[in-house]
Amino acid sequence: MKKYNVAVIGAGVVGIEMLRVLKQREFPVNTLKVFARSARDINVDGRVYSVQSITPDGFNGVDIALFAGTEGEKGAAVTYASEAVSRGAVVIDNGADFRMDPKVPLVVPEVNAADVKKHKGIIANPNCSTIQMVVALNPLHKKFGIKKIIVTTLQASSGAGIRAVEQLKEETNLIAQGEFKSVQVQAVNKYMPQQLAYNCFPHIGSFVDGDYTNEEWKLVKETHKIMHAPKIKISATCVRIPVRTGHSESIYIETVKPITPQQARKILANAPGVVVMDDPKNNLYPMPKDAEGRDETFVGRIRQDAFNKKGLWLWVVADNLRKGAATNAVQIAECVISNSK
Repeated sequence: MKKYNVAVIGAGVVGIEMLRVLKQREFPVNTLKVFARSARDINVDGRVYSVQSITPDGFNGVDIALFAGTEGEKGAAVTYASEAVSRGAVVIDNGADFRMDPKVPLVVPEVNAADVKKHKGIIANPNCSTIQMVVALNPLHKKFGIKKIIVTTLQASSGAGIRAVEQLKEETNLIAQGEFKSVQVQAVNKYMPQQLAYNCFPHIGSFVDGDYTNEEWKLVKETHKIMHAPKIKISATCVRIPVRTGHSESIYIETVKPITPQQARKILANAPGVVVMDDPKNNLYPMPKDAEGRDETFVGRIRQDAFNKKGLWLWVVADNLRKGAATNAVQIAECVISNSK
């Protein structure tokens, strides 16, 4: 089997998860480099990785470069993606910088793996909340046609990075040390715009057009691009909740053709990457604590709108660091090497 020279750019929560997923999925790695702003050693599951300071020449000889997702003008992808491509690497970027570029494929392998073939050196990894939604909805769209999506996401602290996780932990500890009623706390290392422990707030990203956040618009625009379905009407509300890892989504769809819960369960049970957990009378439904560390997208609470035979509710849960980021990126890399054979 041919092996590949791989680079992981970023040593935060997503970069660490990429290293873990590469090993667990037995990706055919020849050499592995880890780049970040500063050199250091990191320990991942007992294995020590030597992190190098990122430079353009560091990409010499790299076949696949997995960018963990720092965004914007000072982000690694903006600065170094073209350098990596010019040296022969295929870049898979977890950040938002290239997602809506019409020349860059935006890929969820269970949905649009064929789009990988269109790449010009860069492939974008979608937003975490988008990935799990399209994995669950695309099989239903292909059979019944979806014309409307209304989604509320309940997103874990790890989606905002390690500093957000640390804020949640610190706030929870502060509350635990005092009276239960004393829930107004101020973390020393506050990172998110509001207290998260014992709280939730509908504010992820920046408020932009129509008073929606850019996180909410990602669900709209990215879904249209990935599913090749720009006419689907999508409206979203994104909420940060006091969970460490695992995003949940309450999704309402309206289909072109009538759909029953039984039909949806059968289709989803046979869909790639989906696990149906739907026996609410026996307390069986997806929860973040059960999805953590898993690569599947879990679907439950499938039920019909009481007033619309073309309306269906679903509850969708996935690990935002794995399927929502690292695993999806490595799956894209697997598609790349499969197409190169």
